[in-house]
Amino acid sequence: MADNGRSPEQKRPCHHVPQPGDVNGSTVDTGCGTVDSGCGTGDSGSSGAGGSRSSSECFDEEEPKLSRVRRRTDSCRKNRPPFPWFGMDIGGTLVKLVYFEPVDVTAEEEQEEVDNLKSIRKYLTSNVAYGDSGIRDVHLELRKLTICGRTGNLHFIRFPTQDMLGFIQMGQDKNFSSLHTSLCATGGGAFKFEQDFATMAGLELCKLDELDCLIRGLLYVDSVGFNALPECFYFQNPSDPDHSTKHSCSLDNPFPMLLVNSSGVSILAVYSKDHYKRVTGTSLGGGTFLGLCSLLTGCQSFEEALEMAAKGDSTNADKLVRDIYGGDYERFGLQGAAVASSFGHMMCKEKRESVSKEDLARATLVTITNNIGSIARMCAVNEKIERVVFVGNFLRINTVSTKLLSYAMDFWSNGQLRALFLEHEVQNPYP
Repeated sequence: MADNGRSPEQKRPCHHVPQPGDVNGSTVDTGCGTVDSGCGTGDSGSSGAGGSRSSSECFDEEEPKLSRVRRRTDSCRKNRPPFPWFGMDIGGTLVKLVYFEPVDVTAEEEQEEVDNLKSIRKYLTSNVAYGDSGIRDVHLELRKLTICGRTGNLHFIRFPTQDMLGFIQMGQDKNFSSLHTSLCATGGGAFKFEQDFATMAGLELCKLDELDCLIRGLLYVDSVGFNALPECFYFQNPSDPDHSTKHSCSLDNPFPMLLVNSSGVSILAVYSKDHYKRVTGTSLGGGTFLGLCSLLTGCQSFEEALEMAAKGDSTNADKLVRDIYGGDYERFGLQGAAVASSFGHMMCKEKRESVSKEDLARATLVTITNNIGSIARMCAVNEKIERVVFVGNFLRINTVSTKLLSYAMDFWSNGQLRALFLEHEVQNPYP
């Protein structure tokens, strides 16, 4: 890989990148990909490529304290790689990109900025759409955060994974490799597209474990909040739709918790930020919902599938307990409105002829959500964990599933389990 004219002190090899969430680390995972903040440890006793320095070299006892502080700050600043700072989560369906926009740029820094750095910042912050499919979720922007000693805003951008090669080409066109030789990334796509980044854009991907990033990202966004508002929320009285209300909360004492990543579903029992285990998973998740909806309804996007589901009635496709028993099955506490057989009505020709595409979309959504909720509840009971946090792209703008999951956790546990969600996952901005 070309060094782009950098000195050894400026280059930061991939293996030097600490884990996301470290206080002085080079990455911060926000739940939407890793932010490549790239700062060094801030330890004045270390240098980029020249080894360590003795304390006598670092501090002269005759030097005024203020001068030492300034010199230490300058040393910290030199250990940070140049802007821009990025992180990516390359999933099977969607790519989530986080960009840190510094707002504390000094006049001196601005004057020294190279043209393509200015071009990248302007392009990302002055647009809300990129090409045919890239979207910046303006309402999810986190403002005035401090990362590695710099104050700035976090911007959240997403685009379909199928457009990844176009994104890499854009990076090449904007000569990104003249600013960085590496980019922090997580998700399966960090492996799949590694060679494409290297050959097309001259960039090395520093791959971070996606489950580590998921946990640390969750804790990070909860700790910084949503622009002075809480990040987490739950539904009070979810079993009573007429009186169910949304409430904010925080993960002040989060452990243990069950973390359900509901796109390509993995269920984790988390005991600390560094201690967790994968309990189980299921192949029936968000990708299944979109795939089946595409087959059954001809929808072209996740948003279209959800829009159709919101207008549909799943009971026109699903067979309920009352369709079999004429009402509740009281012996086992099964309400008449509970689903006995997903798509059970579709065995009947008359039902197939009368069902709408919207009904099929809704039934698909209910089927996938019930599957995730059932597995999560059983895992929570087996692991003796009462706090269940649901994350993943499947919940994006998906209020139907958040309420269904809340109801399932509450009803089947007799109020012992509570489903928690993140504002940055459901993309439901505060009023």
